[in-house]
Amino acid sequence: MRRARRVVVTGIGVVAPGGIGTRNYWDLLTAGRTATRTISLFDAGPFRSRVAAECDFDPVAAGLSRRQIRAWDRTTQFAVVAAREALADSGLDGAVTPERTGVMVGTACGMTISLDREYAIVSDEGSGWLVDDRHGAPYLYDYFVPSSMAKEIAWETDAQGPVGIVSTGCTSGIDVLIHASDLIADGAADVMVAGASDAAISPITVACFDAIKATTPRNDDPATASRPFDRTRNGFALAEGAALLVLEEYEHARRRGAHIYAEIAGHASRSNAYSMTGLRPDGVELADAITSALDMARLDPAALDYVNAHGSATKQNDLHETAAYKRSLGPHAYRVPVSSIKSMIGHSLGAVCALEVVACALAIEHSVIPPTANLTEPDPELDLDYVPVTAREQRTNAVLSVSSGFGGFQSAMVLTRP
Repeated sequence: MRRARRVVVTGIGVVAPGGIGTRNYWDLLTAGRTATRTISLFDAGPFRSRVAAECDFDPVAAGLSRRQIRAWDRTTQFAVVAAREALADSGLDGAVTPERTGVMVGTACGMTISLDREYAIVSDEGSGWLVDDRHGAPYLYDYFVPSSMAKEIAWETDAQGPVGIVSTGCTSGIDVLIHASDLIADGAADVMVAGASDAAISPITVACFDAIKATTPRNDDPATASRPFDRTRNGFALAEGAALLVLEEYEHARRRGAHIYAEIAGHASRSNAYSMTGLRPDGVELADAITSALDMARLDPAALDYVNAHGSATKQNDLHETAAYKRSLGPHAYRVPVSSIKSMIGHSLGAVCALEVVACALAIEHSVIPPTANLTEPDPELDLDYVPVTAREQRTNAVLSVSSGFGGFQSAMVLTRP
């Protein structure tokens, strides 16, 4: 059932591979450029997968003070910079009602880089079983508790309403927007600054994905390493990034004359209760999430103009996802354009879903569908319209974004033209 209080997007902020800021991000997506490259944040020589989509992020140029740079993990730096852009874009910057404003941040891995670095220091590069806490940074507790990221944004925003963290693995970025949207719909807040951030390109993360062979070993050609829906796909490209959005109750936004990018019309989440990393080939749980999100939005599947896919470029996901579209959308699955922007910006774990929701809002705003880069060899088992290589101009009134995460999490969100 459609909610009495409607929720709209009135501000967007982005830190992404290949594009800091929303405009640069959208230019990269619509141009079909890829941001994957050989890892430069550390020496990845010993690893199976040595490619990633890194952010060319200069914290000083982004407006952070030396004190903030020292105190904050890269994940928090991304989140704060994205939140600042979103607030400025919304026109609410400095003009919020504190007790009616909240902050929700999603993350899959939290402060990975700082924890990795600090452990190496207090253990003397891993040589000591008993660590020496005297050498730890004074901000070590903040690195250990991801809620510190939400706290920093709340302080910057003067948000005194609901504040918290959502961590559901690779669906964190969409699940946090669902939660924030529900808080507005239920009357707990009028404005929520919500989104996700992950900066986990570190030895421990790369080693974990190497162990299960989830990431691509296509190290000789990083620019084309991420190949969703392509016959030659062999794993995702790790990435980092952040996207924060200003979500607002519709009448609240209308009264102040805010620019509205899109309305969050429907959403749903499911679990397959099946496997930590495995997916059922029939896609039934994801299909159910899609159907429930469409029902909430009161939309027929045929009303969808675009599907922003999870599209991780793993063999099992792309088959599972394609099956879910056919099950939930019926004949329209063969007509609606589907694309994966992970082909260009990689898979930034919990953050990427928020970046994908941003892409959906911008697709509605500009009536342009981003392409699936590197899709040059169609897989005969994947027979939908995956918008290969080149962006497509097309009016988009209703867009579906989906996400699938380790642990069996499946989430879907429907955005519509306001």
